[in-house]
Amino acid sequence: RQRHAALEWILDTMPHEQRAVFANEDGPAYMAGGFELVSAMFLDETKVAEAFRSGRGLGWHERCDCLFRGTERFFRPGRIANLMDVWIPALEGVEARLRAGARVADVGCGRGAAIIMMARAFPNSRFVGFDYHAPSVEQARAAAEAAGVADRVTFQEAAAKDFGQEGAFDLITLFDALHDMGDPVGAARHIRDVIADDGTWMIVE
Repeated sequence: RQRHAALEWILDTMPHEQRAVFANEDGPAYMAGGFELVSAMFLDETKVAEAFRSGRGLGWHERCDCLFRGTERFFRPGRIANLMDVWIPALEGVEARLRAGARVADVGCGRGAAIIMMARAFPNSRFVGFDYHAPSVEQARAAAEAAGVADRVTFQEAAAKDFGQEGAFDLITLFDALHDMGDPVGAARHIRDVIADDGTWMIVE
């Protein structure tokens, strides 16, 4: 109770601009996830230093958990502000197709925030999220259940170069993940292979 009261006092004394950055998780200026990303840099410093010494590199799956949680929290406000109102409407014919019923893949879906937003907005479409990081896939499945969209959203553990062998997709999305891939050109070639002839690939970077 004392902790809750202290938090309420802090929020009451914050200027509007600070509340937007630190307290409104659904607002476009929310930045708390960014602090988790910075924490991940320090927590993984030893791993990164060793990767430079050895030349072996450091896989996404080898990072600390706050990187995965922080990435979702950092990018989620941008998705809320732009995905439905700006990005999808900017793609010719895509919004109408999603309303009618389309087959959609989200590659590098992480914990599933973006694809769950789309599933809520377009109940006639079917969505598959792909990510090679198994713990994120599990988190995404739980989030879809909690959001009530598990009937039209599934998540699979798969790499960007071998996902979705079961048919063509009308829309493939890739949110802030292409730059993290070990072989982005190979991923692009595979996406070309599994997208419908008249399909659309949306890349957000």
